[in-house]
Amino acid sequence: MKDVAARAGVGLKTVSRVVNGEEGVSPDTGRRVQEAITALGFRRNDSARVLRKGRTASVGLVLEDLADPFYAPLSRAVEEVARLHGALLINGSSTEDPAREQELVLALCARRVDGLVIVPAGDDHRYLAPEIAAGVATVFVDRAPGLIESDVVLTDGFAGAREGTAHLIAHGHRRIGFVGDQPHIQTASERLRGYRAAMADAGLPVHEPWITLGPTDPARVTAETWRLLAGPEPVTALFTGNNRVTVTAVRVLAASGRRVALVAFDDFELADLLSPAVTVVAQAPAQLGRTAAELLFRRLEGTEQATQRLTLPTRLLPRGSGELPPQD
Repeated sequence: MKDVAARAGVGLKTVSRVVNGEEGVSPDTGRRVQEAITALGFRRNDSARVLRKGRTASVGLVLEDLADPFYAPLSRAVEEVARLHGALLINGSSTEDPAREQELVLALCARRVDGLVIVPAGDDHRYLAPEIAAGVATVFVDRAPGLIESDVVLTDGFAGAREGTAHLIAHGHRRIGFVGDQPHIQTASERLRGYRAAMADAGLPVHEPWITLGPTDPARVTAETWRLLAGPEPVTALFTGNNRVTVTAVRVLAASGRRVALVAFDDFELADLLSPAVTVVAQAPAQLGRTAAELLFRRLEGTEQATQRLTLPTRLLPRGSGELPPQD
């Protein structure tokens, strides 16, 4: 900074104001300082800045899987909000492993991030209590935290699944299969609950063999979808619990040659271009990420109101597959 100040003919305080974007510097002086910075290759020492201000201007994001298309717009939205606040985003994947989630979160805390946005994998987050007490702002997104009080932003999966299943019932279906994710995952259990509620609303029985929950790997979903389509009284419609399940189910339906109605939870790329186009219960992952990040930065700016639980609605998008009538 001394070299920059000497070259620009100004004091150290003026260089500091220019570097930190503070007011009180004339345009001409600011230009001279910027020219000196460029000529000398000056870079601000962020380690010293952290020691002085106690803030790192960085936030952490822990997701289930960075490769999952659902999380791409969510992550991008968090990053954009962080950028608007002059903060760097550091992210990682928990791979749906509670131990890995805890390892990542505590590693980010050890690097003194100012705040965290977390898609939880586990159901016990008491390990975070000391970090939150120490001032690490924390917002959970997509799923609620376990055994601690914290801000959380959710999608109304129960209402969305209820509406999607009711849509199939309204088009004449009575034997509706549910293909979902692992039962311990909050979002999967909420969507199953919505499916059951819609069937109960219509006075329809739910036969447990119509429901299959488990890992979303293609082998399992393929085998279970074929099972639902087999037998003397196969299901006439499917409700699929997330985008990965849906993609596999679409492949099975195409191979079967049968016109089975389908409503999917989560939109996915090219869903509107298939034949028939896939009717979906759409979430808004970008809005989830943006809402969580904005709440996080309000906390970082000193908001002290009670913890918030914000729930965003879903949208049913009829496109054709969910409107097919029963074939028998």
